[in-house]
Amino acid sequence: MTDFNGMLAGYRRFRETGWAQQRERWDELSEGQNPKVMVIACSDSRVDPTQIFDTSPGEIFVVRNVAALVPPFETNPGHHGVSAALEFAVQVLKVGEIVVMGHGKCGGCKAALSQELKDAPPGEGGFIANWIDLLDGAREKVVAEYGDDRGRDAHRAMEQEGVKVSLDNLRTFPCVRSKERNGSLKLVGAFFAIADGQLHVLDEQSGAFSPA
Repeated sequence: MTDFNGMLAGYRRFRETGWAQQRERWDELSEGQNPKVMVIACSDSRVDPTQIFDTSPGEIFVVRNVAALVPPFETNPGHHGVSAALEFAVQVLKVGEIVVMGHGKCGGCKAALSQELKDAPPGEGGFIANWIDLLDGAREKVVAEYGDDRGRDAHRAMEQEGVKVSLDNLRTFPCVRSKERNGSLKLVGAFFAIADGQLHVLDEQSGAFSPA
């Protein structure tokens, strides 16, 4: 596994290859960005959207957080990081699609299902617990179907329900709701399985995920 010195070596390779060989593209990007797609993904180091979708710099606007969650639209005081990024993507960049991508072996979804961090103090799991309580409704659905089972199928169900939660919460934002209604914005649910490297896409009518 790399450390910062290894990352610096990677940066030097990038300067010699990726940057030097794509100067025209980087010159263009220095003037601004115009991505067509926003991707909301998990912070997990194994699921990098730019690698999974094989994109170049400037092609996708990415927001990553624990469990790829979108909070509902709220106007209470506070620091609304995901909401700010969403607002910027939709209102300023005017992206045409938002992809919410969950993934297999998600630690945030596992903790939401097990409740292992419940009542932990801030700095010792409490911040995570407070964030993933956005999945409480999803957990109820999974527990109703799987009971006390905490096997792979239950975890997978939890991970995929998490994607649906974020899609539902996206639609609580007036700017998203109105743009989706007039056809200028499309929402997509996706799930990446680390074990086999396969991407699944959600059919919102059936609620099922199928291989892309």
